[in-house]
Amino acid sequence: MTLFVNDLTVIDFSYFCPDRGPVGESWIVDLTLDGALNDESMVLDFGLVKKQIKRIIDDSVDHTLAVPMQADISLIENDDMVILDAHFGANQHLAMSAPLQAVSKIDAPRIDEQALIAHLIALITPQLPANVTGMGLHLRPEPSNSFYYHYSHGLKKHDGNCQRIIHGHRSTLGIELDGMAMPRLQKQWADRWEDIYLLSAEDQVEATQLQHIQAKEGDLCSRYRSTQGEFELAISADRVEILPCDTTVECIADFMAQELKREYPDKQIKVTAYEGVGKGSISYA
Repeated sequence: MTLFVNDLTVIDFSYFCPDRGPVGESWIVDLTLDGALNDESMVLDFGLVKKQIKRIIDDSVDHTLAVPMQADISLIENDDMVILDAHFGANQHLAMSAPLQAVSKIDAPRIDEQALIAHLIALITPQLPANVTGMGLHLRPEPSNSFYYHYSHGLKKHDGNCQRIIHGHRSTLGIELDGMAMPRLQKQWADRWEDIYLLSAEDQVEATQLQHIQAKEGDLCSRYRSTQGEFELAISADRVEILPCDTTVECIADFMAQELKREYPDKQIKVTAYEGVGKGSISYA
């Protein structure tokens, strides 16, 4: 017997890619469970699936930086802190220090759907009841006919896991001028923010202010303390856009709208920005 649950949860996270650096991603999780019926004539109660298995996925990968441990990176755990240093692409640099829970260590040379599925199955399987004999996971992006970009950020004012300094999303966006959709402008912004790190100006610091990591020449740096602990980041400047505001999706949508208003002052601007799947913000200018 096979039980299935589509759209079990969404994993919003970033992963380190040896070519692209930190990549924000949002994957929908579909689940199947194979097994014999239990005393309740079920493979597993849907309530338990949604509570237990969803919680394991959310607690292990969601809103973290997933790191491929077989890649050429330095990752040091020191007490309750993790320190990462890596190069990617054409001599670009990334360094980060954060509490341990801000990182997911994946035993693979690269992060892709199959590597993450294997990681999650290894975590979930020991916690399944004996009558469940097999499990399948499918990770997929949200279907979209629009342009999108991958972004990473950290929200120091957030009480939850969004405060982690490198987590991210795949963001679909819509732009309208006087009520007319503008695919050309959507593509411009998607290209501008492809694999971007969005840094709030108030979190930017000088390299000399970093305490746990070392910046390279050409890096931009960030440091803040929030409820989960202390976070530091140094990343190649060409992978960053500094915003004069927080990097919540509300502020991102408003930033886009205000930028477009300066370019098209006589037009009514509407920006629809997504934060992952099925949620986001609309801003007008």
